[in-house]
Amino acid sequence: MNKWLVAITVMLPTLIQIVDTSVVNVALDHIRGSLSAGIDESTWTITSYLAANAIIIPMTGWLSRLFGRKRYLLFSIFLFTISSFLCGIAWNIQSLVVFRVIQGVGGGGLQPVSQAILLETFPPQQHGTAMAIFGMGTMFGPIIGPLLGGWITDNWSWHWIFFVNIPIGIISILMVLSFIVDPPYLERTRMKIDYWGIAFLSVGVGCLQIVLDKGQREDWLSSTFIIWLGLISFFFLALFILIELYSQTPIVNLRIFGNRSFTMGNLITFFTFFALFACIVLLPIYLQTLMGYTAFLAGLVLCPGGITSLIALPIAGKLVNKINPKAILAFGLVVTSYSVYLMAQFNMQASLEAIIWPRIVMGFGLGFLFIPLQILSLSRIAKEEMGNATGIFNLLRNLGGSFGVAFVATLLVRRAQFHQDHLVQHLTIFDRNLQLALPQISQLLQERGFANSLPNQGGLGLIYNELLRQASMLSFNDCFYLLAAMMVLIIPLILLMRRGKESAPSVSID
Repeated sequence: MNKWLVAITVMLPTLIQIVDTSVVNVALDHIRGSLSAGIDESTWTITSYLAANAIIIPMTGWLSRLFGRKRYLLFSIFLFTISSFLCGIAWNIQSLVVFRVIQGVGGGGLQPVSQAILLETFPPQQHGTAMAIFGMGTMFGPIIGPLLGGWITDNWSWHWIFFVNIPIGIISILMVLSFIVDPPYLERTRMKIDYWGIAFLSVGVGCLQIVLDKGQREDWLSSTFIIWLGLISFFFLALFILIELYSQTPIVNLRIFGNRSFTMGNLITFFTFFALFACIVLLPIYLQTLMGYTAFLAGLVLCPGGITSLIALPIAGKLVNKINPKAILAFGLVVTSYSVYLMAQFNMQASLEAIIWPRIVMGFGLGFLFIPLQILSLSRIAKEEMGNATGIFNLLRNLGGSFGVAFVATLLVRRAQFHQDHLVQHLTIFDRNLQLALPQISQLLQERGFANSLPNQGGLGLIYNELLRQASMLSFNDCFYLLAAMMVLIIPLILLMRRGKESAPSVSID
């Protein structure tokens, strides 16, 4: 079978799954208004999907062996497509949440299975090309998702952000039937089902994802709900690890962490996506709350970084076969951390060019980071274990992003409070600079029609509002500085990784 047809076949469902992860965010207000739901109720449409996704991803290798990989891929696409239709016709918020859970179950297996098929389809010397194709799809999804979701919601209705998945899903099913063939070791296998492993993993990962998504909104340890979910998650994940290490037929083979390169690669992946997702969340908030950008303009600022990633990925895909991938990975991490450092220099007078440039640099760095990281992590994994390995790899990538978003959401609020407390100490009537500024500010207020305001009252109010903005800006700077330092600190982990196999046995599929 032609490997390029296989690549297109597996990238289609992967792309719609990635797009669907971000497309709902921009339509949330429309969904809430249409279904008469509260803010907390509407956010469950995102949380439920992410939780179901997180539960299924590590199971994909085991499910592929149990049902046969082609059958499992077809079932996942079919379930994702049907549930997309059901989401589009949801009649209340409760039904939408249920259908989003089903959609998450269907979508969870698409990315790991597609990645495993690509790595097995292309011979080892072309793994760089395979990962460039996969990377272009995964980078394109987050760029087009918010823009597509916003346009569809504004011009049609929120229902259509789900309906557009249906024709792509049907095409994907037809292509999988035509072009995907299971290797003998991944055809359907009779095996004992690890019921305890499934139960512990589902509860542990599901609760963890909810804690990360809802923690800041519920004020973490101030919430009994979050405390109990955290304890349940810890307890069940600990039981899951014990069960899987001693099981003869584990649902997730944790012994694969005996491979040093795979372990280091997963650590780097976790912390890289921790920082990346945190930056992607921080940047639009900064643009909309402090700089006055619209949601659409904030989305456009993210686009140039995606374009430079699409340019860098094929270059990196060719270089990994000529240069030690460890050197390319180090270069990618250095460039990406430098881009985050540039973001830490933002202020409230930053021009559009000054804001876009770090995103361009970040996109370029990510292009050189994504491919060598996956090759170094997965190239020494046996083909029989590739589905299990890609499932774990994708789970830790997603969890890294969830931890990063939860961390910066909390840090942003805490640091803003810290800087506000520090700055307000200087906001006193005895401060000479404040005494000189108040008459000028009062005159400005009168010119703007606030003639009835008391001079000091109006001036102090204006100054205090500016103080809050400055405190918020300083908290953004702190977050970006910390994320840049984190990315620099993970660079030494590359030294512990081993270079991929130079020539591994492979079956030609041309």
